[in-house]
Amino acid sequence: MDFFPPYMLNSCQKIKMSQFNKIKMSQFTSLELCAGAGGQSLGLEMAGFGHAALIELEPAACATLRLNRPAWNVIEGDLRQFSGIAYKGMDLVAGGVPCPPFSKAGKQLGANDERDLFPEAIRLVDECRPQAVMLENVRGLLDAVFDDYRNKVENRLKALGYVPGWRLLNASDYGVSQLRPRVVFVGIRKELAAGFSWPESLKTEPLTVGNLLHDLMKANGWRGADRWREQASAIAPTLVGGSKKHGGPDLGPTRAKRAWATLGVDGMGLSDDAPLPDFVGMPRLTPRMTARIQGFPDDWQFSGRKTAAYRQIGNAFPPPVAAAVARQIFAALAVKRIFKVA
Repeated sequence: MDFFPPYMLNSCQKIKMSQFNKIKMSQFTSLELCAGAGGQSLGLEMAGFGHAALIELEPAACATLRLNRPAWNVIEGDLRQFSGIAYKGMDLVAGGVPCPPFSKAGKQLGANDERDLFPEAIRLVDECRPQAVMLENVRGLLDAVFDDYRNKVENRLKALGYVPGWRLLNASDYGVSQLRPRVVFVGIRKELAAGFSWPESLKTEPLTVGNLLHDLMKANGWRGADRWREQASAIAPTLVGGSKKHGGPDLGPTRAKRAWATLGVDGMGLSDDAPLPDFVGMPRLTPRMTARIQGFPDDWQFSGRKTAAYRQIGNAFPPPVAAAVARQIFAALAVKRIFKVA
């Protein structure tokens, strides 16, 4: 019963595992907004959620989702044009609405930014009336300038019958070898709210970049791979995917590139392949390396060439973090269904 967090043990310790397995077999259903390349989608899958539909605007990201999960119902289109009426009764509405309206790297226009899709997410919650809501965004959303914005989101969800909450989570606390703070919003139906708690940090430190990527760096026989592993003795700075208009296949702004240099990585671009045996200097990461840093499994493929693939990777929600939150939501929903079964 170690799936259940401590607050559930008193309620669930007398429930047969066979009853819990019925819940896992049936799965809870999710509707995912702005699914991207599947970071959150994978996390939901790892937590036991099935996917009724995934909405995504970018063709390359949709191709990635279909490439890896052909059975998923991937809907390519603008969220503003999507109706959730047909998906009423979903257990979870989740998504990663665009970050630029709240990012410190931009103008932080919030509601005045045409890319702000929080209102659309709330509209879909209203249409679907799920048991729970899970939305992620950048750390800047917690800045004081957005206090009023967050209050409006909370009040709207409260009016719909949810208990809302925000939490800043660091990806490195959940096994991701990267400094990647993300804000996660969770809303739970009032009758289920007492059963939800935020995930606890793992007790172990994530792997250093050197240990995480050593096998990929030496894939072509690079003789300097062992020495490089010793230099890359910390976790990575935040990966930045950029947008269509800004950013290419490099590892972020000047400050980020300096941080990468201390790890022995050339952040000025990406490479198509690992260093050759006689390579001298600082290697560049491949898209596959950045995907592993982001927490994607090695068998997850990305559609498009290097720039398109890296943009998808850099903008993703790390699957292990999404899974950590989604498991807590799953547990809160499972209590209600288990007692119905019992």
